[in-house]
Amino acid sequence: MASPRTPASAPELPERNFQYCQVQYWDQRYKDAAGSGPYEWFGDFAFFRALLEPELCPEDRILVLGCGNSALSYELFLGGFPNVTSVDYSPVVVAAMQVRYAHVPSLRWETMDVRALDFPSGSFDVVLEKGTLDALLAGERDPWNVSSEGIHTVDQVLSEVSRVLVPGGRFISMTSAGPHFRIRHYAQSRYGWSLRHTTYGNGFHFHFYLMHKGRELTVAQLALGAQILSPRSPPASPCFLQDSDNEDFLSAIRL
Repeated sequence: MASPRTPASAPELPERNFQYCQVQYWDQRYKDAAGSGPYEWFGDFAFFRALLEPELCPEDRILVLGCGNSALSYELFLGGFPNVTSVDYSPVVVAAMQVRYAHVPSLRWETMDVRALDFPSGSFDVVLEKGTLDALLAGERDPWNVSSEGIHTVDQVLSEVSRVLVPGGRFISMTSAGPHFRIRHYAQSRYGWSLRHTTYGNGFHFHFYLMHKGRELTVAQLALGAQILSPRSPPASPCFLQDSDNEDFLSAIRL
């Protein structure tokens, strides 16, 4: 069996950004995933391990959203967190991951849309996502003014995350999206969580958001959340991706 750490070859990029939102693209991209190495969005486990591990307990039931062919779930297992369920809406990549990690029965892989999770409420202590929301929003024309469809898509995902988390559970999101774009989505009182932000990486900083279910948002965060439908002004000068990720769409969106 090939090592899960074998580097992946450069993926085939879509012709248009909106294709990142289509399962057909991912099925095609992952058709050879069983025999190839993992592809990591926004850094591998070593990039953010110092931020992530303090938020986890060995007995936690962990859900990974939009797992793709990342090694994150396996790295969590190796790090002492064995109860990991990973979902993706591409049946192709789920089947590939089931084959690749068949020797680790505690890792579970299921085909599922993150907008409609097929789990009972309160099923998980921790939910992780790394780049999944970025991909779902990649087709947006104006990152400063997300469409009503984009807002609804994010709300569907976050509502499901809140639902499947236990009281006191944690939602962790790793993304290229800075606070001026992403906090307005996360800072909604209906999700019932608090929000904290930090960064990781060298050169270009990726963003690490931590939400605790059962805690409260600050007044300032709630004010940002209330502006979700308000027009936004672009920054004076753009910031472009400079780190190891080479997906073209990542240098064009700031969601």
